[in-house]
Amino acid sequence: MFVQKAYNYFLGKEGYQKLNCCQAVLSAFNVQGRISIKEIYDAKSHGGGKAPEGRCGALHAAYVILREHPEKIKECEAALSLEAGAITCREIRRLRKLSCAGCVETVALCLQKT
Repeated sequence: MFVQKAYNYFLGKEGYQKLNCCQAVLSAFNVQGRISIKEIYDAKSHGGGKAPEGRCGALHAAYVILREHPEKIKECEAALSLEAGAITCREIRRLRKLSCAGCVETVALCLQKT
């Protein structure tokens, strides 16, 4: 459910507002309003390789969602690295193993398992 929701947000499908990778993952996993609308809005600046340390925006959303569970963040980093070959946006794009939509799905799937 969350994976499809994140994907729909990212692509603006099925009536969902089109959001960047970070916003899409945050919005999909905003259960019980734990993430503020302001925080989701501010994540607009964390897509397209602009997340801290150049990391993938979808992965950065996992950092926000799992901020109190650093061991689970490592699981999402490992999952993305396995699928995409890297965790930074620039390197993921250079390698071309996984699209941005694929990164959103991969991170969302990892988050769904946690």
